[in-house]
This record gives sequence, structure tokens and C-alpha cells, in this order.
Amino acid sequence: MLFILPYRTSIRPWRTPYANYALILVNVIIFFLELHITPQGHLALRPWVAYFMLTPSELRSWQLVTYAFLHGGFWHVVGNMFFLYVFGNNVNDKLGNIGYLCLFVAGAGFSGIGHTVLHSSSPIPTLGASGAVAAVTGAYLALFPQTLLTVFYWLLFFIGTMEIPALYFIGFKLIFWDNMYLRRIPNVAYDAHLSGYAFGILAMLGLLATGLITSSSFDLWAMIKRWNRRRRYRDSVSSVYDPFSGRTMTKQIKVKEVKQTAAEKQQAEIITQLRNEIAGRIAQRNLPAAAELYLELIDLDSEQLLPRQYLLDIANQLASDSKPAQAARAYEQFLTHYNKYEYVEQVELMLGILYSRYLQKPDLAAKHLQAAAKKLSDPGQLKMCQDELTKLQN
Repeated sequence: MLFILPYRTSIRPWRTPYANYALILVNVIIFFLELHITPQGHLALRPWVAYFMLTPSELRSWQLVTYAFLHGGFWHVVGNMFFLYVFGNNVNDKLGNIGYLCLFVAGAGFSGIGHTVLHSSSPIPTLGASGAVAAVTGAYLALFPQTLLTVFYWLLFFIGTMEIPALYFIGFKLIFWDNMYLRRIPNVAYDAHLSGYAFGILAMLGLLATGLITSSSFDLWAMIKRWNRRRRYRDSVSSVYDPFSGRTMTKQIKVKEVKQTAAEKQQAEIITQLRNEIAGRIAQRNLPAAAELYLELIDLDSEQLLPRQYLLDIANQLASDSKPAQAARAYEQFLTHYNKYEYVEQVELMLGILYSRYLQKPDLAAKHLQAAAKKLSDPGQLKMCQDELTKLQN
């Protein structure tokens, strides 16, 4: 027996996802309103619920939305709302409250249309937010494919957690394995799920491609563009243009291999991987993880240099994590390579305070504090700097 459940993402929303919280609350309230106790003492759906469920053979337009707010049982609503909470918060943050509500409603509609088209003669009613939640999950895959999902697993006697990239988990486990390959649970609208996933992914790719929402270097559209650039580059360098015929001619490319030992090759691969992971964590706003990866990178090769803002963010994170020695090292590297930074005096101030208060290196502290005092314009920062210098002199 294998049980896998994602329960956390590696990114957190900047703003409170009010629309997602409201959708979860509305679904839960409607679930309790639709239930009643039969004379036999059993819980059952009230008769009016059938009017709002999606019945392909007797479709009414409003059912394409209303069915998504109805659920057939406790675990049905809990499962859908759990996945909506896990994946919806960050999508809500990216799209805003109105945009997110439009995605949810449109996802419900398109998943309902997909189910109806493929089962047009079916008299069996369908209910549940699964299609809309699938659209939100598909949107998460398109917007944050390189984020990590923390997954709980239970395999026979082995229980634990692991981190899996969202692209692989959603793409393989949720879309392909659960909805295309297995299809083992009866009375589940798998085609509605697949329609929802397709809508969420394609809608986000369309918004990213047209610039209606801002793209990052780590979303699915950016990954597709990078792949296409590499493909075009490979095509261009493997052929030459013939001005007489107007055609390209195949050209043999000679490659000279630079000799590397196996250890050097492995180290270079690890360095490249670490740098990519650091960039990914920073893009995900996961600075604590980026700082830990930076320390691994520096231990591997102390000459490695990150882009200016990356290095400054990591140095600040190390300082806030109470790692003064590592933070000082990062600030020193920053001053060595980016000494033209417009706010360099603030870096000098921070470094001086680290040396003075935490690392007991008064000479280095005085050097950086004096450099900061010459350029600081903020009265509060200047007073802090002068007070620290006075303390050192005494």
C-alpha cells in the first residue's frame, strides 16, 4: 500500500489569500446546509440539491457553476478543500482576489463542459469542486513549477516526508497516474478533473505569454521559452547559410573537449546545481533555504560569487538567522566585488556591528564603522554607528 499526500509548499503568499479562504468557507457552509437527517436516522442530501447538480443528459447552464459548490460526503468536501488550501493560497496571491475567483468559477465551468461533452448521454448527476480545484492546481503548476512540495508518504512499514518539485508531482502523480492511468475509484468524474487541469495550465500560460500577469524566470512559460531558445541556437549553429541557393547547408561541428578529472567534473556539476537551486529559492522567497545552500556552495568553492542582490539578501538572512561569522563573510565578499553599490555604507554599518557585538574583532569593527560614518545620511543609523564607535574606543 502506498499513500502520498502533499501538505505544504516551499513558498508562502505575500498577501492574505482572502478569496481562497472565502471559497473554502462557502463550500463548507453549503455542505452543512445541503444535509438533513432521514426518518431512519441517516444523513442524506436534501431534495433541492439535485436541481443544482450537473446532469449531462439534462444540462442547465447554471449547473456548470453550482455543482462545484456541492459535495456528496464529509471526506469529499475535506479532500477538495484541503487541496484548495495547499495550492490555492499562492495562486490567489499571484492573481489577486478577483482574478482568483474568476479562475475558480471558470475552472468549474470548463471542467463541467469537458465532463458533459464526453458523457453527454449520462443521466448520472455530478457534484463537487474537484474540477475547479484541479484548475487551481494546474494553475499552480504553470506559475510555480520549480517550487518544492513537502509530501507525506506511507509505504508498508515506511512512514516519512520528502520534498518533490511541483512540476513532477502534479504532472505525474496527480494528472497522469491518478486521473489517466489508474482510474481505480468508481463514481469519480476523471474527465472533469483532466479538463480542469488542462484549463488551469493553458489559462495561466496564456496570461503569462500575453503579459497580463507578470512572468518570472521560474514559471512554466519561462521554462518553455528557454527550451525554445536552446533549440533555435542548436539549429542555427549546426547549419550555415548558402547565399547562392538561399538554403542552409549542414555543417559538421568539431568539438574540442577540455580534459577534466572525474572529481572536477562532479564538483562543477554540484556547483551548477547549487547555484540554480539558490536562484530558485530566492525566486520562491525562501531565503532561509537559499542561505543554507549558499553556505554549501562556499564550502565547496570559496571563490563562488552570486549576483549582487542575491548575495546581499543572503547576507542579511544569515545575520537574521544568528550566524554572524557566515554573515560577515558574505558581507565582506559583497564589499570586495560590489563596492560601488549605492547604499554601501549600510553594508559597512552592518558588518561593523557584527564584528563589534558578536565576533569580538574591534579593529575590523572600527574600520567598517568609520567607513560607514562618512557616508551615512540617516540620523538614526548615524547615531547607532557613532555610539558603537564610542563603545569601541572606551
